[in-house]
Amino acid sequence: MSAPRFAITPMPPYYIVSFTSQRTPADDAGYDRMADLMVELGSAMPGFLGVESTRDAEGFGITLSYWTSEAAILAWREQATHILAQETGKNRWYAQYEVRVAKVERAYSGPQGRAR
Repeated sequence: MSAPRFAITPMPPYYIVSFTSQRTPADDAGYDRMADLMVELGSAMPGFLGVESTRDAEGFGITLSYWTSEAAILAWREQATHILAQETGKNRWYAQYEVRVAKVERAYSGPQGRAR
């Protein structure tokens, strides 16, 4: 499942979860399938607004997911298959990662982005 490159978000306020990671050099078994499943499951969660993700050739990646509320983020964190993905990531796929949660207070687009 392929997500649009830019998430379509409403006017602020809303929330963002930033997941920055460095992949391990070896074990790719099931990673792409799990990543696609996470986008599919996350998209079905109440409060999900969108996702943007990129990864470079050295395995450094950033995934930003957008949510209507902190409660929606907490529900996503506790979703059963997401918990399995988190544990597998810790044990197999990630050498390092950082999760940050922030409230978006302002947002704008340009030069060809949508008007707000």
